[in-house]
Amino acid sequence: MLLSLMLHTFSLRFVLPGAMLLGTAPTYILAWGAWRLLSCFLPTRFYHAVDDRIYSIYQNMVLFFFENYTGVQILLYGDLPQNKENIIYISNHQSTVDWIVADILAARQNALGHVRYVLKDRLKWLPLYGCYFCKHGGIFVKQGAKFNEKEMRNKLQSYVNTRTPMFLVIYPEGTRLDMELTKVLSASQAFAAQEGLAVLKHVLTPRVKATYIAFDTMKNYLDAIYDVTVAFEGTINDKGQRQKAPSMIEFLCNKCPKIHIHIARIDKKDVPAEQAYMRRWLHERFEIKDKMLIEFYDSVDPERRNRFPGKSVNSKLSLRKTLPSVLILTGLTAVMLMTDSGRRLYVRTWIYGTLIGCLWVSIKK
Repeated sequence: MLLSLMLHTFSLRFVLPGAMLLGTAPTYILAWGAWRLLSCFLPTRFYHAVDDRIYSIYQNMVLFFFENYTGVQILLYGDLPQNKENIIYISNHQSTVDWIVADILAARQNALGHVRYVLKDRLKWLPLYGCYFCKHGGIFVKQGAKFNEKEMRNKLQSYVNTRTPMFLVIYPEGTRLDMELTKVLSASQAFAAQEGLAVLKHVLTPRVKATYIAFDTMKNYLDAIYDVTVAFEGTINDKGQRQKAPSMIEFLCNKCPKIHIHIARIDKKDVPAEQAYMRRWLHERFEIKDKMLIEFYDSVDPERRNRFPGKSVNSKLSLRKTLPSVLILTGLTAVMLMTDSGRRLYVRTWIYGTLIGCLWVSIKK
């Protein structure tokens, strides 16, 4: 009975962070909305500067739960991020936790507020946050023939014109690699073989369009591209086969003891400017990822398995960096919920904020 209770309690570890991350959403959106109104008559760069600060408060609360609360070990390899830079971040994509990994690296060079994403178009319908991500600098894209190149270029150019700090996250695979969905991997491998490209085992064949447009538009503003490879330890079964990466809920339930992150900093001068050459270059970068992941997951040598090449650094995020954000957002939310008028404002923010956000993104289609 006691063991069953302990296991049940352990499985509910995600309830507290889930409740707090969702529960503080109206508070966050109200704070951002107030600043948006106040900044209407100010230069755009002032709006982005304060918006980045507000965004970093919320994301530091996210990192409190995904790092401090879970106790996960973050092991960094390669070119460790230090100074702030304007960069494009490209990575393999296997889990919803990958979005948090981008925050993990950005926080370690004090660039958390500058994180902006290239997102799947359907994510713009997220309650409250779909609209906000767009206003914070996120770019929603449709795949295939519906990809709006002009819209993406115009938005990125506007950030260059206003000198907006840029930590732009792109997942060139276009979708997550789920090892249980073998059809997705098989289709990717068949396409690579058809195009005369190396067939990849632990990543999908990358698509170049978003990366090329981002680099081509901002190349005079960028400092580098961060080529990031992520592996979640504890995803090998008893037969030595790689399993599905942990979801956010599984991660918060402490199903992943370590995240291994390899960073290769590539100076912009070393990135091909022509799309055809960049396509080949990007695939070669993913070949390098694939080789590292083959060693990580498949090596029979215990010294090479569950680690990337080179020396690792165990990077621990201080509570001093994350806990204040938890106290600020939960404190403001608690104060709001203590009064009838505050509770009404809270509920109306959820309802009308979602409706107005959905209306706005539908008009922007």
